[in-house]
Formats: sequence, C-alpha cells, structure tokens
Amino acid sequence: MTRPVTRPVTRPVTLAHLTAVDLPPPALIRLAAETGHDGVGLRLIKVTPTTPGYPLWRDKALLAKTEAALAETGMIVGDVEFVRITPDFDLPALTPFFETGARLGAKTAIAAPYDPDLSRLQDNLGRMAEASAAHGLTTALEFFPWTEVATFEDALRVIAGTGAKVLFDALHFDRSGGRAEEIRAEDAAQIALFHLCDAPRHPPYSTEQLLFTAREARLAPGAGEIDLAGILGRIPAEVPVGIETPMDAVLAAEGPHAVARKAREGARALGL
Repeated sequence: MTRPVTRPVTRPVTLAHLTAVDLPPPALIRLAAETGHDGVGLRLIKVTPTTPGYPLWRDKALLAKTEAALAETGMIVGDVEFVRITPDFDLPALTPFFETGARLGAKTAIAAPYDPDLSRLQDNLGRMAEASAAHGLTTALEFFPWTEVATFEDALRVIAGTGAKVLFDALHFDRSGGRAEEIRAEDAAQIALFHLCDAPRHPPYSTEQLLFTAREARLAPGAGEIDLAGILGRIPAEVPVGIETPMDAVLAAEGPHAVARKAREGARALGL
C-alpha cells in the first residue's frame, strides 16, 4: 500500500467534499492541490438521495487511486463524513468507515444529530466517540438549525461526557442566531473542526431556505454578511479549517476549479 506523503502545516485548510461533491476523492484531492488547499475532507457515506458518497472500503480500486492522489500531491485528509445518528443507529456497521478514515490519515469523523431523543442521541454519540478513538479519530458532532441540536449551545450539552467534540459551521452558527461575542473560550476549546463559508443574512429563515443555502447556495468567505472575522477571533488558532462552499450556480457556470479557487482566495483574505 502506498502511504500518503503529507506536508507539515500548522493549521490545515482543507476543501470539504460538499463544495464539489460530484467529484470522486482522487479528483477532489487534485482540485484541492491545484487551488491552494492543504488537503480535503471526504464524504465516505452518502447523505442525501441526490448527492453521492464514496464508501472506499467497497471499491478497492478507487481507494488505491485515492491513496495515490494523496501521495502524489502531498494533500492530507482532515476528516471523513458523515454519520447520521438516528434512532436505529448501527455502530458495528461503521467499522469499515473508521478503518478507512484511519488508513487515510484522517483526524476527525463527523456525526450528525438525527435522533429527537437527546438522551439516546447522547448515548450513541458516546459509543461512536469511543469506537472512533480506537482508530485514532475524534468524533465531532455538527449542529444544524433544522434539527433538535440546533445551536452551538445545544451541541455542547449533547457532547458533555461523551468524549466527542463539536464541528462548528459558520453558516449554521449564524442561522441559529449565534453571535461571535457569545463564544466563550472554554466552549471554543470543544471545537474539533471549523467549517468556513459565507452567506447573505436575512432572518428569519424557513427550513427550506436553511437547507437550500446549506447544501447548494453558500458563498465564498468574505462574499456575504456573516461575521467571519469575529468568529475566527474566538476559535483557537490550532483548530483546523474546512472550507465548505457548495455554490451550485457558480459550479454550473464556471466549473469546480472556479468554486474552489474563489473559496480559497476568500479564506486567504481572512488570514488563513
């Protein structure tokens, strides 16, 4: 097996797979390298009926091509995503996901809160955190304003005592009513990964608007109205950044290189 050759970075800035989710991992890795990123986040598990996932453990040829692309470019895999924690959560089924993430050198496994029973959700999150840790992965719970875990504060309550941390997404924080000045240092210490993007602000938002913007119509950092500089000023400097900017209109008109380039340029303007 060819091991990835990675570049030393102090605060990696990776390209989240949702930004160009139709690209299989090798193509995404090369896109990230060509547009100035340090690596990628990989969507190994299918999330919606209309977007792909790439379960590399089932496709050995694609896994080999992914490892070759990492070795050739020096890119890292920052995270693998994402696990929907639902009422019928099946932890043993995730073993290949954890094994593949570890094999690729990922540091974080992303989880999503899709169980309205928060006690059961917390229990299963703890089980996932323990299992992922056995493979060298930190489980990070992402909060979404359309779920029962709608805010950063909600996520902090759910992760308490589980061994998991939080995935802090700028869009979801803004859409859930969060303000940068409310982020306390002790809470920011629980952030494992920061997803960076921008968007216009026009509260209130319907669920349909929340989903559409999150999945299809974000903006490059600096192109919208979210207080990104204020948020970044409250997040520890060592927290990795994943740029997640699905911009379907730009993608259709200009292609994935334009999307990834605009996203990286916007992040660079913020000092990243």
